[in-house]
Amino acid sequence: MVLNHTIVPARDAEASARFFADIFGVRYDGPAGSFVAVQVNDDLTFDYSQTDHVEWHHYAFHVSEQEFDEIFGRVAAAGVPYGSGPHSLTDGQINHRLGGRGV
Repeated sequence: MVLNHTIVPARDAEASARFFADIFGVRYDGPAGSFVAVQVNDDLTFDYSQTDHVEWHHYAFHVSEQEFDEIFGRVAAAGVPYGSGPHSLTDGQINHRLGGRGV
């Protein structure tokens, strides 16, 4: 079983989709009907949907060391604050728990 797509609510669907694609280095497909699509990988598409009401969601990705360095480099270059919030006490630090790296 493979997740094919999921809806990602956003106040500005197009800007959010472009931002995600730029930071993660994935393909921005643009508007498709009422959604704005980002091809996350060969199997998964994030379909951004415009809404005024956005609840927080948690998406976790397993990436290689090289992919992590590239993504984190784009986060730092863009000046984006990072962390595991909203409940983290270590925002702004790389998490090395369980032998990995996370933000």
